[in-house]
Amino acid sequence: MQRTGNSDYTPDEMAELSVLRDEMVALQAQDSARQAREAVILHRVSQIASVAASRGEASSRVSELPFRAVAADFAAALRISDRTVQRLLGTSDTLVAGFPGTLAALAEGRIHRGHVPGIVDAGAHLPSPQARGRFEAEVLPVAAREAPGRVRPFARSVAERVHPRAFTERHEAAAACRGLRVNDLPDGMSELIATLPSVIAHGVLDRVKQMARQVNDARHGAARTAGHAGADRGRRGIGVGSGDARRSLVDGDPRSIDAVRADIFADLLLTGDPAGHTASTNDSTGDAPLAGLGAITAHVQVTVPVLSLIGATDTPATLAGVGPIDADTARRLAGASSGWDRILTDPISGAVLAVDRYTPSVQLKRTLRVRDQHCRFPGCRQPVHRSDIDHTIDYAHGGHTRESNLAHLCRAHHTLKHHTTWRVIQKPRGVLEWTSPTGRTYPDVPTSTVMFKPEDEWNNAFAPAVAGALVEEPAPF
Repeated sequence: MQRTGNSDYTPDEMAELSVLRDEMVALQAQDSARQAREAVILHRVSQIASVAASRGEASSRVSELPFRAVAADFAAALRISDRTVQRLLGTSDTLVAGFPGTLAALAEGRIHRGHVPGIVDAGAHLPSPQARGRFEAEVLPVAAREAPGRVRPFARSVAERVHPRAFTERHEAAAACRGLRVNDLPDGMSELIATLPSVIAHGVLDRVKQMARQVNDARHGAARTAGHAGADRGRRGIGVGSGDARRSLVDGDPRSIDAVRADIFADLLLTGDPAGHTASTNDSTGDAPLAGLGAITAHVQVTVPVLSLIGATDTPATLAGVGPIDADTARRLAGASSGWDRILTDPISGAVLAVDRYTPSVQLKRTLRVRDQHCRFPGCRQPVHRSDIDHTIDYAHGGHTRESNLAHLCRAHHTLKHHTTWRVIQKPRGVLEWTSPTGRTYPDVPTSTVMFKPEDEWNNAFAPAVAGALVEEPAPF
């Protein structure tokens, strides 16, 4: 129910707010155009310095001098450091020379400067102008309507999909370089840094966060401690463990010592029990071990295309909120999981049509989690497990409990919907159309609609051939 209250505005206030908002939008467009022009200027500066450097000696030290000299000149005029100008020269070169579509969108105000780093960083490893062009063609329409925080993970997924080199091949090469290192810091401190596959790294982070929450609850005597681990396990997830460190170090094991250290580090965090933590008790024994931390398992959400799941292709899977992972890891996770969701998407639009499981569960909640992935207020990235499932039309006013009338909202935006004059309606395919107190509308398109696009192999008459395999052939896990 949409209620009014002290936060409502008078007509004069609404009119002024509308004018101020429009002015801010215009200023943002002007700032985008200014930044685009700045990038073009700095790129030209870099080109001039490069030509000057080519006329000097061949040594790297001498060839750097024209760049350092011009950076110092511009830095003095702009009252910033020359290192900042050197950095801007590099980023401008990348944007202007490598991402002309992004530069044009910035100049036209279709995106703003907050979008540029996420787009450029995600596509920087693409090896050709053609691949970057395909990347920009998919990402820029989404960036034109979404906040930068939502564009970043989508851009990473698109970059991996359009890369001409197979993701599995690149992942295997990168995984061979996994390792563990320490960076010493002042005051007797050090950073311990592990380079790991994404699923393992985020599994470690998820499990440590769960343990920290349980320790904190115990220390503060929170009443919710007893049910916390069960509530966490009730969320949809997959237990993760690398398993690599349990292999015997026999002759022929191809892992380097750094890779072994990384695997042991991952296994200790994912499966070890931190018995050193204690919680104060009220009995005469004093401190007692805080039980149950070892039973907490890491949870990650992975979306696997059906063709990859059955082994027909090696199309990367998607780790929710992060980006692609290799198909082989996804198949092993699916095979080891006690349950997983099957998602039916529209073959044309990519919209989620239904989600089911082989074992009974709360199907509607799973469908909404897959469709929404985060709070559905424009620009918000709070994940679904920190959000409420809200009736778009209030149940007390005739709204139905069904997919077309439900959406995830974080607590802040749930409150905003019910206690201010913001309005929202739900359109087909899960699109939410929000209307502000000043009457402007802002559509929010489900992330799943742009992520779940049909594979070319499927559209090119591959689906009929695979349909039989889905029935006749066992899954490769």
